[in-house]
Amino acid sequence: MTDVNGLSIAILGGTGDQGKGLARRFALAGLQVLIGSRSAQRAQEAADSIGAGASGDDNAAVAARADIVIVAVPYEGHKALLESLKGELAGKIVVDCVNPLGFDKQGAYALPVEEGSAAQQAAAVLPDSRVVAAFHHVSAVVLMDPAVDKVDLDVLVLGDDREATDTVQKLAEVIPGVRGVYGGRLRNAHQIEALTANIISVNRRYKAHAGLRITDI
Repeated sequence: MTDVNGLSIAILGGTGDQGKGLARRFALAGLQVLIGSRSAQRAQEAADSIGAGASGDDNAAVAARADIVIVAVPYEGHKALLESLKGELAGKIVVDCVNPLGFDKQGAYALPVEEGSAAQQAAAVLPDSRVVAAFHHVSAVVLMDPAVDKVDLDVLVLGDDREATDTVQKLAEVIPGVRGVYGGRLRNAHQIEALTANIISVNRRYKAHAGLRITDI
């Protein structure tokens, strides 16, 4: 499944900044986008604001309908939501982009996760799904900015299912300017999630919306 044309993409937590930004870019690329939320009404309102054929419904409904499901919910509700959607997500590629972070007066920092990372937690909760980690370092501000035609970014994609990671790399590349780069097995997702704290620090210091580029490939 390396051709993503014609696939439907659900985004759980699609009313949040990151989820909504990804939804917008995928919809503009011509993919069928389904925005999920605890409230079907809020999800539809977010879809209407994006346009480009996006639709909204509650998380369970979009998870059941989509070919690929992206998890973009706050870490606090991550495990409980996935546990409630085991049936809907069985057999599907589930892309986890959740960053377990805390914030204090010194800024952002990585939170410990019992399973090792949010992505590994998703894999433990969803043994019948094909879990991939990706889209951790994408600026929601950039994704939502209509003046930005091309997003200058590499998306690191991690997972244990080669076909699934290849598909998610292709999904990333429907966003103009973005390149999907294989970043290793799912067990290496912790440092990718934790690196988001460093990028937040960069952005605060330099008043930027920084991303990553991998050289020499």
